[in-house]
Amino acid sequence: MFCPECGATDVEMIDGVCKNCFLKNYQLIKIPETITVTVCSHCNAKLEEGKWKDSYIPNEEIIYRALEKNITIDELAENEEIELEIDQMRGTIAECYVEAVATVLGEEIVETHTPNVKINKSVCPDCSKRSAGYYEAVIQLRADSRELTKEEIANAEEIISRTIEKQAKKDKLAYIPQIAKPKEGRDYYVGSLKSAKKVAEHLKEELGGTIKESPRLISEDKSTGKGLYRIWISVRLPKFEINDFVKYNKVLAEVIAIDGNRIQIKNLENYENIVIKWREYDNIEKIATKKDIKKAIITAKSPNTIQVLDPEDYSPIDLEMRESFEKYNIGEEINCIKLENNLFLI
Repeated sequence: MFCPECGATDVEMIDGVCKNCFLKNYQLIKIPETITVTVCSHCNAKLEEGKWKDSYIPNEEIIYRALEKNITIDELAENEEIELEIDQMRGTIAECYVEAVATVLGEEIVETHTPNVKINKSVCPDCSKRSAGYYEAVIQLRADSRELTKEEIANAEEIISRTIEKQAKKDKLAYIPQIAKPKEGRDYYVGSLKSAKKVAEHLKEELGGTIKESPRLISEDKSTGKGLYRIWISVRLPKFEINDFVKYNKVLAEVIAIDGNRIQIKNLENYENIVIKWREYDNIEKIATKKDIKKAIITAKSPNTIQVLDPEDYSPIDLEMRESFEKYNIGEEINCIKLENNLFLI
């Protein structure tokens, strides 16, 4: 057999020509001269097959990924190595250099290409929603039968900020476009319902309280006829704060800890701690606050008793001596609270 192109005889034939002639016309890789990529001008998400993907990736990485995705390597290639470079940017067009090296039929083949990657700027749906102040949920932070304290608001906003920052790494609608400040609390508008629920969970975990969701119809989808809803999430902190005083199952106690799982109180009679689940919340009666704590003067001490003057009528009252009271001296003041005509030392 002979090669019809060069006339060589007694040589290996590939696709009807000798190996040398085959390799002269051989194309190791295929890549378009111009590759167009649509990215969001706000978050750099890339539009692929009708879906926006991979937010917050640098332009250089977008260009390299576009080159890699559009390279087709011939099936005869072995041990291929491909080097990609961006020569220069001209506006939204990246002039690139691609070098491919591979072994083909036992021979090393080196091939170069100079494609362009054109970046089309657009706006993805999520960023469009953000710029319009879109929100899916409202977290209503309140306290039961009282106003929120400045400290509670500050703690809540630290939790919200921390949670939103973490959620934003995986949810582009994790943002707060608006905060309303009614007298009774705060309303936090959240772009994503998923992130709003996560915020509400963290508020309850750290501050305690209860959560209730209420959907509200805002409009109707004209194409489907289905209602469009937003969700109001009520996070209601308890009617008492730490160091307030409550009555539970006839026990007079001081609140010493609150979190999402429990309420912990200290019995003022025997100083034992009691743990209460949130399902028992309605059985707790608030009877005084930490602002009601007063000072009593110590007038006498013995190994078994401590005597103080009632801060209201200055009558002497003998109480059981406890280890925590031993450090006080006669004439000093000690914190006390009067509940149901009984005086308790704090």
